[in-house]
This record gives sequence, structure tokens and C-alpha cells, in this order.
Amino acid sequence: MRYRTIGDGRTSFDVSTLCLGTMNMGTLVDEDTSFAILDRYLEAGGTFLDTANNYSFWAGGHGRDSEDLLGRWLASRGVRDDVRIATKLGAAKKDPALPLQNVEPTNFQGLGADVVAYEAHESLRHLGVDHVDVLYGHVDDHDTAIAETVGAFGKLQAEGVVGITGISNVALWRVVEAREEALRQGIAPYGLVQQNYTYAYPTPEPGRHNWASYELLDYAASTGVDGRPPLAVTAYSPILQGAYVRRDKPLWDGFDHPTTRERIRLLHEVAGELGATPNQVVLAWLLGGEHPVVPIIGPSTLEQLDELLGAADLELDPELRARLDAA
Repeated sequence: MRYRTIGDGRTSFDVSTLCLGTMNMGTLVDEDTSFAILDRYLEAGGTFLDTANNYSFWAGGHGRDSEDLLGRWLASRGVRDDVRIATKLGAAKKDPALPLQNVEPTNFQGLGADVVAYEAHESLRHLGVDHVDVLYGHVDDHDTAIAETVGAFGKLQAEGVVGITGISNVALWRVVEAREEALRQGIAPYGLVQQNYTYAYPTPEPGRHNWASYELLDYAASTGVDGRPPLAVTAYSPILQGAYVRRDKPLWDGFDHPTTRERIRLLHEVAGELGATPNQVVLAWLLGGEHPVVPIIGPSTLEQLDELLGAADLELDPELRARLDAA
């Protein structure tokens, strides 16, 4: 396993370059299997765990199933100091009687100060910890003033219950403005942005703000210098939930186009030449790019985890990367 430092100009720590997503743990992935995956990940040197306060109500859960399971695992193993925990808030149901969806009306709780304060402390309770290392706003909230949201995150940092803050599913201009607002308030800016990012890329569509655009990656790469605190990008669904290798998995909306199909063909070709799997090549491509990101992997079996861990030390030489990029 390899490691990198993430930070916000005031707080920093090392994390493994493969983050373990736990969205389905406690619902679609049973407890015994979840514990086995967590144990194996830790044994392999993994240190970065990702969850949220609404995982996974859509799979028959109550919304904090993943946090609860992580809390039980941490308590049973006594490894709280060996891992960095990231959770998210703001996208749980505002009205429990209404559906939660990605189109209007979304029914998200939002990122108002009261929600941020209450939900953050609830996450601590469910996780059984006194602080979280990373706290993200799960989905950007245009109905709440950026100053209010940023100030609420800063208050949690001042209390010592949150290390680094971040935002997910967000437009680049909102990231920049939020970071500038944090500096105006004299608090640490967002140090992380979590977006969808993978080898294939979606068609550009108005309103698609959940993609790690090249402009975002370029902006993140420009940080970490005087006057511009560091910003790192974490990538969710980096292997498109298995769609690169499973024909029964349809490509997500916006990804099913000729370039994606050519990239998948080339991906399998390169994987065959390397003696690796297509998923491993995708992760290596993300880890070793000009603007490397932290992929969030979400295996549901030990076999899947072992495959994905094999990408941690896989290197793509410049010729192979150029072939992959050219498609």
C-alpha cells in the first residue's frame, strides 16, 4: 500500500491511496463479510474509511447502517487510532415521509448550520468516536448561504470533533468561493472534494456537477503553496460499480457513448498485456496520473477487495498511459 498526505493548511495526516468505501456494509453486505473486508483492508495497510449518514436507506436500511457497523467494528477491534474516518452529511431525508432522489424535489436536509451541527454529532454517536478525521457536505446546498455552511464546519473544527472538511457533488466555482469564504472567516478551508471520476468520462451536460472535471483537477494541483491551502480530490465509483467487466451492469447515464466503448476495449487490451485486470488498470490510471486522486473502492466480497488492492502498486509506464489517454 502507498500513502499520501491530505490537509487544509492547518491540519494534515497521511492516508492510504486506496480509500475503502463502506456504503453497502450493514445492508447489502452482511456484517460478517463486512468485518472480514475491513480486517483484510487494514492488514493490507489500508487506513482511510468512507461512509455517510444516509448509507444505505435505499437498500432496506435506516440510513446510518454503515456508520453503525463501522462503530461496532472499531469497538471490537480496538483500531480507532489506526484508521482515518470520513463521513458525510446533508443528503439524508429532510422529510422521512417523502422519497429521496437526485432530481427535484430532492428532499435533502441541506447544509444549514443547525443540520451540520446536529448531524455531525449524531455521526459521532453512531460511529462510537469522539471525532471524525474528515467531514464532507454530501451534496452542495444552493439554498443555504456559503458563509453559513462554511462557518458551521469551522465551528466543528474549533470544537475538535472534525479534522479536515470537504464537499461533494459540487460545481468548481462553489468550491473556490467556499474556500475563499473560509479564509475570510479565518478558518480552515475545505481540504477535500469528493466527485465521481473514472477512466471513462460522461458527456458534458448542463447541471452535471458531480464529475471531477479537468478544471477541478487542475485547480487542486495548483494548491499547497503560500496563500493557497492544499486541496485533494477523492473519487467515488472509480470502476463504475463493475461495469468495465460485467455485461450485466449497464453504463450510467451519460457514459454510454462511443468513446466509452472504445476506452473499455482498450482497457481490456492493456490489462491483458500487463497480466492485470481491467479494474486494476483503471485504479492505476487514477493513482498515477498527472493529477492523482484517491479512489474510493467499494468491494462486497473478499475476492473483489483482493483484486482491487492489487492496483495499489501497479504502475503504468508512459507509453501505456499515452495509449489509454489517446482513446
